[in-house]
Amino acid sequence: MPGLMSRLSLIFKAKFSKALDRAENPNETLDYSYEEQLRQLQNVKRGIADVTTAKKRLELQYTSMQQQVDKLDGQARQALQAGREDLAREALTRKTAVQGQLDGIMQQGQQLEAQQQKLIEGERTLQAKVESFRTQKEVIKAQYSAAEAQVRIGEAASGIGEQMADVGLAVQRAKDKTEQMQARANAIDELTASGALTDLTASGDDIDRQLAQISQGTQVDSELEKMKAELGSAPAQKQLEKDDAS
Repeated sequence: MPGLMSRLSLIFKAKFSKALDRAENPNETLDYSYEEQLRQLQNVKRGIADVTTAKKRLELQYTSMQQQVDKLDGQARQALQAGREDLAREALTRKTAVQGQLDGIMQQGQQLEAQQQKLIEGERTLQAKVESFRTQKEVIKAQYSAAEAQVRIGEAASGIGEQMADVGLAVQRAKDKTEQMQARANAIDELTASGALTDLTASGDDIDRQLAQISQGTQVDSELEKMKAELGSAPAQKQLEKDDAS
């Protein structure tokens, strides 16, 4: 049983593969592959745009926090000038905290910058591959179309194509039927001439037909003898006329 199932599975896969191969159109496959590459390229471009947007937000945030640092620094100086060391210390503490955040933002910005450059390089490489594939795709499609046309012309000229084979079979069947009909017509003529076939449309029985044939034969013989006599008497009459003239 396992061996039978294995064979059935193999047969199914083989037939499915053959059917799939017939249904597959190289031109459609190439176009689909090219469209998929364009979608991938578009995804990379969207990724670059997202990274660039994130980097711009970090830059805006960095600028805003840098302004906050400058403000806190100024507040600390003013507090010292006013003899409020406690306020100056508080301002400097906040300044230090914001500066720490600035350092983190700067690191994130550098990472985004590196990621952006990497994506841009990848996008350029993919763009070049897509363009190369597009050119190759058009060349292959042109070659396939030319080969397909050549095969069709060859099949039509040699008659080995499926459609031409059907036409050839139809012509052969027509010839066979024509020959069969001709043979039947010849057989009917031969049997009718020999009297083996009875004319169902004729009136009278077989005796009447035979008597009619005898009568026709007698009439023909009588006319033939009369014609001979006329032809025989004509030279004799001409001889008599010639003798009288002399």
